[in-house]
Amino acid sequence: MDEELENGNLGPYADRPRTFPNMRSKAYNPLIFRILLGINVRVLLVLLLLGFGAVFYMGARTSPIIVFVFSVCIISFLFSIYLTKWVLSKDEGPPEMVQISDAIRDGAEGFFRTQYGTISKMALLLALVILFIYLFRSTTPQQESSGIGRSTTAYITVAAFLLGAVCSGIAGYVGMWVSVRANVRVSSAARRSAREALQIAVRAGGFSALIVVGMAVIGIAILYSTFYVWLGVDGAPGSVKVTDLPLLLVGYGFGASFVALFAQLGGGIYTKAADVGADLVGKVEQGIPEDDPRNPAVIADLVGDNVGDCAARGADLFESIAAEIISAMILGATMAQQCKIEDPSGFILFPLVVHSFDLVISSVGILSIRGTRDSGSKSPIEDPMSILQKGYSITIVLAVLTFGLSTRWLLYTERAPSAWFNFALCGLVGIITAYLFVWITKYYTDYKHEPVRTLALSSTTGHGTNIIAGVSLGLESTALPVLVISVSIVSAFWLGRTSGLVDEAGNATGGLFGTAVATMGMLSTAAYVLTMDMFGPIADNAGGIVEMSQQPESVREITDLLDAVGNTTKATTKGFAIGSAALASFLLFSAYMDEVAAFSQEPFKQVDIAIPEVFVGGLLGSMLIFLFSAWACAAVGRTAQEVVKEVRRQFIERPGIMDYTEKPDYGRCVAIVASASLREMIKPGALAIVSPIAVGFLFRILGYYTGHPLLGAKVVAAMLMFATVSGILMALFLNTAGGAWDNAKKYIETGALGGKGSDCHKAAITGDTVGDPFKDTAGPSLHVLIKMLATITLVMAPIFL
Repeated sequence: MDEELENGNLGPYADRPRTFPNMRSKAYNPLIFRILLGINVRVLLVLLLLGFGAVFYMGARTSPIIVFVFSVCIISFLFSIYLTKWVLSKDEGPPEMVQISDAIRDGAEGFFRTQYGTISKMALLLALVILFIYLFRSTTPQQESSGIGRSTTAYITVAAFLLGAVCSGIAGYVGMWVSVRANVRVSSAARRSAREALQIAVRAGGFSALIVVGMAVIGIAILYSTFYVWLGVDGAPGSVKVTDLPLLLVGYGFGASFVALFAQLGGGIYTKAADVGADLVGKVEQGIPEDDPRNPAVIADLVGDNVGDCAARGADLFESIAAEIISAMILGATMAQQCKIEDPSGFILFPLVVHSFDLVISSVGILSIRGTRDSGSKSPIEDPMSILQKGYSITIVLAVLTFGLSTRWLLYTERAPSAWFNFALCGLVGIITAYLFVWITKYYTDYKHEPVRTLALSSTTGHGTNIIAGVSLGLESTALPVLVISVSIVSAFWLGRTSGLVDEAGNATGGLFGTAVATMGMLSTAAYVLTMDMFGPIADNAGGIVEMSQQPESVREITDLLDAVGNTTKATTKGFAIGSAALASFLLFSAYMDEVAAFSQEPFKQVDIAIPEVFVGGLLGSMLIFLFSAWACAAVGRTAQEVVKEVRRQFIERPGIMDYTEKPDYGRCVAIVASASLREMIKPGALAIVSPIAVGFLFRILGYYTGHPLLGAKVVAAMLMFATVSGILMALFLNTAGGAWDNAKKYIETGALGGKGSDCHKAAITGDTVGDPFKDTAGPSLHVLIKMLATITLVMAPIFL
């Protein structure tokens, strides 16, 4: 077959056998998997049992709550293994589908290996920097009294940072591992029924989501119980207090953020550069369909869906949950200490229990999406979005019930018997916020609603009007989410404040913890939302495999429908992620102020932006968001230009590509995009890490010479505040505008306004191309950037004083 392709000895495409040139290189498994596979099964079982025994022993020494968390996480891991076996038991379809899937898998795993190799080297370098800083920093009086010296704190922080980075990497790998195996099974199922294809895509996404959330929860639980046992918490007089433990976990959140930022940047640049290059030359210049096998960039585009959407989003939501759990634990510990609560462990461990229940209720939501009894019958195609929404509604109802149960179990205290009910209401505020965010994003990005249809209509008058309409839609879409976030922060704060919990001076102290509980409520359905998100790229890949293997039009209709719904679910997850990032950043900001107060032994309750230096810090924070977004979009533009040139070159030098007598060189495009994205991710990533450290250190020196010892900390606080506000608005604009442009194009491709190939369609493709780096590179990277700025300031706070 390969020889015939090279020599051009093929008849018309429809007449030749539907096989695909084999591009498979040898399969790749990470080193740890290869080691595990090489161990005898019995030895592996003994090692696993010993591991579980050690974990449960530490859990039992720490708290029954930790034992509960461990048990739920392990059960959810076993359930996710069942989902994997179920998905992998489905057939892969005809040989031509399998060969395309193999090529995508090789490209994705090859890039992942190189990308994470680069990230791990940078993480080790940063770990050494953190170790150096912590060995020469001051310690808090509480740490000195409990015997935690500089070296202990340094090694604890570095260990937590590296564990967070490793867990984040595993979360990303798991997301990609399942997507590159599920895509071909969804394609194959689409030949039988839409419902079966939907069920396979959802269960594959569910496996990834449960592993990501479970890893975040069990990682923090193991770290907490290890520190608890190792440091002898609440043992002899003068030992470490349980309320001091959460601050030792901040390194974990920073490690997760660090890996997620580079994963999102590298994956985002890869996927969108390939997509833009494939669309501009293939669809606009050559007039061939999306994912046509004649397009040299098509494999790179399909690989990009896996490394950009699956691996990067897994790392992104892992980092969101880790940051939110740690910030809520810190605030719970601070409040329990101020209110002299007899047993503070309930307030500290509450976030872990909420996310343990999240694993249970999301599993129920995933199982609620069933296949039809008779998969062979050609029943009318149901709307996949309404099926997914039913599953989400079930998850939401269960979340309300389990959240109420958790608050009564862990947040009941004799000091304020009704406080738990106020906190349950805070959780309800968070759950409603999550639902509204999902609904608002769906309204602005789904082509069933007015905004996207208006955007599609603007394409009838040309490319320029499409761009204007898309930008205005994105700008408008920031209003409702901001109003929702504002109402939820204020309501949760006042519900917490009026809970009846007071400190020794009689001041109400529950406000910030109320906001923390609302954030937990918002993320209490995170596993199901991530499932809906993972569904998107799997459906997109399935559509590409169907198109490339020349399946009948009826099969492509099913995968197109799933792909359009996947675009909406991806957009809703981004809305959900930015909402949770806003609330989590607010909590981390409060934790930062508490930490500065602890180190400086001075009250640090507010930041005055009327001080010129502090105002300048705020301006620099806002500038950071715009510069970071610019560099991320520019990176996609530069890489896409290389792809466009390569695709044009191949069409000119191999004219036989268009009539199927010559084979495109897919590997060349994959190599161009992979090397360029790794090169381009360094600059914006370094900007994000270096900026807050440099600004804080410079203003610390200035404060030292002007007699303002806290100036560095205040300037960084302003930088953090302004960057969070600007970042939320910018991310909302980028995500929604990009999603709306994409679905306006999809709406026209259904046959509306002239359908595929019309001038209107070409204008919509231009809009979609502009929106690609917005929604899949700069926008999602901003979610991570916002939280990483908060965690990096927490970890580096000592050098600002």
